[in-house]
Amino acid sequence: MRTKLAKKNVSIRGLRVVALGGGTGLSALLRGLREHVVRGPVRLPTRGRPISDLAAIVTVTDDGGSSGRLRRENQILPPGDIRNCLVALSKDEALLSRLFQYRFEAGRGLAGHSFGNLFLAALTHVTGDFAEAVRVSSKVLAIRGRIFPSTTSNVHLVATLANGTRVRGETNISRSKIPIRKIELSPRRVRALPPAIEAIHEADLILMGPGSLYTSVIPNLLIPEIAQAVRRSRAPRVYIANLMTQPGETAHYTLSQHLRAIEEHVGKQFIHYVVANTKRISLEVARRYRAEGAEPVVIDRANIGKMNVRLIADNLLEEHGVIRHKSARLAALLLKEFLRPPFR
Repeated sequence: MRTKLAKKNVSIRGLRVVALGGGTGLSALLRGLREHVVRGPVRLPTRGRPISDLAAIVTVTDDGGSSGRLRRENQILPPGDIRNCLVALSKDEALLSRLFQYRFEAGRGLAGHSFGNLFLAALTHVTGDFAEAVRVSSKVLAIRGRIFPSTTSNVHLVATLANGTRVRGETNISRSKIPIRKIELSPRRVRALPPAIEAIHEADLILMGPGSLYTSVIPNLLIPEIAQAVRRSRAPRVYIANLMTQPGETAHYTLSQHLRAIEEHVGKQFIHYVVANTKRISLEVARRYRAEGAEPVVIDRANIGKMNVRLIADNLLEEHGVIRHKSARLAALLLKEFLRPPFR
């Protein structure tokens, strides 16, 4: 079959992938997927399954650090997670991307800010629009993909804790030691960015995570238009599990409890697949994380099965003093499992 197709010079349509999230987890995922993005039609035979459009939809609720300062002082959306995604998708992570990640260590009012955050803040004021500033920055860095803030509204997170206390702001929520019962946006009903909704409608694969469950993954899904577009999509909906639990958010959560938290906020049968790591963490690193209140996410297969979610598990762990997803292996696994290119 492959020989016949090759002789006819049959082309395949590249696949369209949408990734929703924030923080370092989303940028790690994008870094792996970036290597599979191609331009123009793909002729058979070809190795792997190419991506023709990679769109990242990024949460904009951060209120800490450099992003929080710029948000308060300049009345703009927080640029930090967007900046990390820009660098992750940059065609050349050499000088320009290093420049965007450069963080000033001194200077009154300047210390703690990264150049990329300041660049996005300045460009927002020049263009008058944060989404346009992101688009222009994407051209400067020649990124392999598209990046959209989930909304251009000034939104904050509000958490209701297990004891009934309400906590406002992503930073304060992350610091809380009391389990989270519910997370909300303030204001609750905000409009999504139209190109982000269009990307979801056209997607062949929708990815959520990895990243902080309550402050990176779920916030995007609290925007009604985004949750509705994801649910209506015929594309596989995949949750990429975190490697470790997170103090203040998901302490002692099993994998099925992560999935149930998503369902409790956006409804049942929202996730089709979950991708999780199976490799054991070294004792030394595990001990250090445990001292900080974090532990490996337990894969409770029986409970996941009862939720009608298919589990895909593999060695996705990378250790270099800290624990991260192995970006290249994760991307290859996703392409192998989910992307079935239609012929023209």
